[in-house]
Amino acid sequence: MSKNKVTTYLLYAIGEIVLVVIGILIAVSINNWNNDRKDRKAEEVLLIQLQSEFESNLAQLEEKMQIRSNAIRGVLRLLDYVDHPEKRNADSTLLFLGQTITAPTFDPIVNDLISAGRLQLLTNDTLKTMLSQWTSEIIQVKEEEDAWKQIRETRYFPYLIKETSFRILLNSYFETGQFDLHLIDKNASLRVAIAKDQSIESIMDILDHPDFEDHIADCAAFHSVANVQSEIMRDRIISILDIIKSQLK
Repeated sequence: MSKNKVTTYLLYAIGEIVLVVIGILIAVSINNWNNDRKDRKAEEVLLIQLQSEFESNLAQLEEKMQIRSNAIRGVLRLLDYVDHPEKRNADSTLLFLGQTITAPTFDPIVNDLISAGRLQLLTNDTLKTMLSQWTSEIIQVKEEEDAWKQIRETRYFPYLIKETSFRILLNSYFETGQFDLHLIDKNASLRVAIAKDQSIESIMDILDHPDFEDHIADCAAFHSVANVQSEIMRDRIISILDIIKSQLK
């Protein structure tokens, strides 16, 4: 300053400050880039996990829908037997009755991303919204399933036990492999030999009971509503999987 070089000094000082600021900005940028890279890697891992879970959920949902569809078709055949006695067949009556005692329940994998604080890892807002609504949509399906389950256990089963041979019915249920549809391992099978305590033809007497068609109509109604809700749920899952596949690409 004594040599009147104030301008040179100020320029030098400003240059030092600029260099420090640039260094800080570069360091922050590198740190942000590293954090973003880590987040994207974590997002990829999460997307792969979600893809596996929702593919499993889809397979299970379609399986339960098929079981309910079989029960609905069984009810329609039984109602046809009620209206047209000349069409009745003992073996098929047993088969269709066995289908009506099923109560499939959708038990999906639920990844609670919100409480785990992982939802913010996802960059697709539509996917975030669909996943946040996932748990509440499951409830709508389960409500119909639980309603039929309650009716089956409190009204339909007691009725069948009273009015027909439940032993014959259960025997047919296992013999025809209907229980196998509920096993976790689809290659496994379960056969429970329950000796028949009376003629199989006696099972058809229930077709003439005045309350029978009302009970199986309940079965068809609740399964139909559950399948409508499940179809909506199926579309949701497919949409989620489509977004996940797009994000992974």
